[in-house]
Formats: sequence, structure tokens, C-alpha cells
Amino acid sequence: MGCFGFLKAMMFLFNGVIFLAGAAILGVGIWVKVDSGSVLNFMQKIDGAPGELGQLLNVGYLLIAVGALLLILGFLGCCGAVKESRCMLLLFFVIILIVFIAEVAGAIVLLVFKPLAASLIQKLGDAAVKNIKKDYGNNTDITGLWNTTMSTLKCCGFYNYTDFTGSPFVVKTSMYPDQCCNTSPCSAINANNSKVPSCFDALKKLIDDNAVVIIGVALGIGALELAAMIVSMTLYCKIGSKCD
Repeated sequence: MGCFGFLKAMMFLFNGVIFLAGAAILGVGIWVKVDSGSVLNFMQKIDGAPGELGQLLNVGYLLIAVGALLLILGFLGCCGAVKESRCMLLLFFVIILIVFIAEVAGAIVLLVFKPLAASLIQKLGDAAVKNIKKDYGNNTDITGLWNTTMSTLKCCGFYNYTDFTGSPFVVKTSMYPDQCCNTSPCSAINANNSKVPSCFDALKKLIDDNAVVIIGVALGIGALELAAMIVSMTLYCKIGSKCD
């Protein structure tokens, strides 16, 4: 097997895995959205999770989007290599390049433009607090999502327990979410004395604690994307030279 044949085989195998992974993720996403009741029952039996976990089924939309993208990439890569289609290989290259550029741009914003990143986080926090004050205790999706997030990260609110002041939940019960207190009932005094960290600080700590792993995974993904672009463009040029 020559170099060209080896590259075709590697392109086919690599994108075959991507295609199967995309199909699996897409299938799970569709299942989550179409048969949410069965999914919730299954998750509760496995983990003994609280009822609010069902609100996370909205992640089905994300699974569908990611699965569809991987499915398209896998199809273009496999068929482009096997059928020696320059059009498919070029489209595969362009999609990978766009994703790669978006990732690099995001990294630059986080590493170089820290004031801009801080400003964006501030706006995100303000929007989150506004969302809590408007819908927490009134909208089941929002309530369930925040309850699950706070239980998982062991945190309270985006900034602190006062984010819930004035929310429908506090107005109705005169209490704060149980996650905001170390003791019950979760009154304003207990919430203030408990000093439960904010979800922003908890998330930041989680990222800091796993920084090495995150960087390693990011570099690995970047390397795979570069390799995929190099192989696809090499095949594109080789097929072009054969046609000439």
C-alpha cells in the first residue's frame, strides 16, 4: 500500500469513527427529546436522581446539533476519501478549518483579552441573576436547571444567595433554596451564615483544578483537527494531480 492508499485508509477509519459517534450522539439526542418520559425514568432508576433532573433533558437539542455536525463530517471524510471526491474533501477541510479558527479565536479572547472576557462574564452573570429573579420558582425548566446545577457544584446562585431575593420562590415561601444553606430551614439568616460559594466561583475552581486536563484535551483536539486538515488537503491535491 502506497502513501496515497495509506492516507485514504486512515481518512476512512478516522472519519468512520466520527460518523458512528455522531450517529450515536444524534440518536441519543432524538431519543431524549422524543421519549423524555422513558429517559427520565431510566436516569432516576440508575442514579436515584431528583425529579429536577428531568429539566436537563433540554440538553437533547445540544446532542442533536453535535451529533448532526459529527455525522456530516464523518460522511464527508469517508465518502471523500473512498470516492476520491475533491468537492467532499474540500468541504470537509473548510468545516474543520472554521471550527479550528473559532476555537483559536475563543482561546485568544480568554488569554489575551482578559478585560473583555471579564466584561462578557459580568454580562452573563447579570443576565443569570435577572433570569433567577424572574423565573426561579415559577418556570419549572429554569428552577430544575438551577437546582441541578447548585446540587452538582455545591453552590448557591450565580454570585450568592441574594440572587434569589425577590424571585417567585422566595416571595411564595419566604425561604431560599436548600442548596444555599448548611442547615434547615434555609432562611435569609441561615443562608448568610452558611457562606455557600457562588456557582461562578465553584465553576472557576472546578476549571482551575482540572486546568491541566482541559489544556491537554484541547491540545489533543487541536492536533487531531490539524491532522485531519493536512490529510484531507493532501488527498485533495493528490486526486487533483491524478486528474491532471
